[in-house]
Amino acid sequence: MQNLASFPNPFNGIIPAEKEEFVNDLTTLNLGPTHPATHGVFQNILQMDGEKIISGVSTIGYIHRAFEKIAEHRPFYQITPLTDRLNYCSSPINNMGWHMTVEKLLGVTVPKRAEYIRVIAMELARIADHLICNSILGVDSGAFTGFLYVFQEREKIYDIYEEICGSRLTTNMGRVGGMERDLSDVAIVKLKKFLKEFPPVFKEFEALFNRNRIFMDRVIDVGVLSKEMAMDYGFTGPNLRAAGIDYDVRVMNPYSSYEDFQFDIPIGENGDTYDRFMVRNEEIWQSLRIIQQALDNLPEGPYHADAPHYYLPEKQDVYTKMEALIYHFKIVMGEIDAPVGEVYHAVEGGNGELGYYLISDGGRAPARLHFRRPCFIFYQAYTEMAKGMLLSDAILVLSSMNVIAGELDA
Repeated sequence: MQNLASFPNPFNGIIPAEKEEFVNDLTTLNLGPTHPATHGVFQNILQMDGEKIISGVSTIGYIHRAFEKIAEHRPFYQITPLTDRLNYCSSPINNMGWHMTVEKLLGVTVPKRAEYIRVIAMELARIADHLICNSILGVDSGAFTGFLYVFQEREKIYDIYEEICGSRLTTNMGRVGGMERDLSDVAIVKLKKFLKEFPPVFKEFEALFNRNRIFMDRVIDVGVLSKEMAMDYGFTGPNLRAAGIDYDVRVMNPYSSYEDFQFDIPIGENGDTYDRFMVRNEEIWQSLRIIQQALDNLPEGPYHADAPHYYLPEKQDVYTKMEALIYHFKIVMGEIDAPVGEVYHAVEGGNGELGYYLISDGGRAPARLHFRRPCFIFYQAYTEMAKGMLLSDAILVLSSMNVIAGELDA
């Protein structure tokens, strides 16, 4: 942690020498690492003049998980559970992004049906992620009701996850080469029910906030992010689009058949907290459009690639066929070497471009692996965005950025 004595004096050159003692009246405030308003284990050390923020320093590293180094000592398929713990609010997107990275290294082509199922899972995750962000923003502004409305719907998304893969929060969903299992009839029924019942509830949520005068007064022109600042800091995702830049990985570099779907990319104008809220709301509607299209046009065929060296065989085959038993053993024990190569693959995560930079030296685990976590990149701008604001406003800005602590310390 940075020594408090190293804070720059914000009044240098401004305060006359005879009034320099005024600087001693500033308050040093620790916002985090165990404050509920930070939504995670990270800290901002703020210098404050009354309730006004003069300067600040962000500190991270409280989780100490070392995902990237752990991954370099694991077989490729065992790395999937590590990706769950990045943005745990939308873990299926993390899973699919990792699988696509490995598939790019291995040269595996995934069947169309598997790609559509992946799209459904990823867009459900995006909806769940944005519901958390926007409903908690409402809570932080003093409006608790909307949170209760949409969290019941989020549980329905988790029910669908559970039907697809058996897990809810950290899903370990899918496999290198496709999906672990096909969409069951029960999963399809739950999907259709969600697509029918969720829109009216979400309209009620929007009616509570979108034109609510108290909420608008709290978030409009608060935490304004200019296009130039967003680009300088490397913002991506809803925070970048709220600043007026229409960059979306699903459109710029389509993957998993996203080019087959019709959807719009909402962008904001002012880059303030209200725009970030509204962009995420609209992205939820666009995700619903994508899911409906994927379900209506779900292709027939296999749900995984024909890649026996990397995709676990059916359990029944393991019990009855020697070749399947051998492949099962070799995959589980991590005894299959990957080709030499260097790849980067990115997906549009809940908070922006989630990328995996993978270097293979031909061994059974990555030689080097780097996770491009969008929160880690844009969180660095937070203290600059908070300068000059009141503490209560800074809480809302942090909430609207949707900083997930799991992406900060990898």
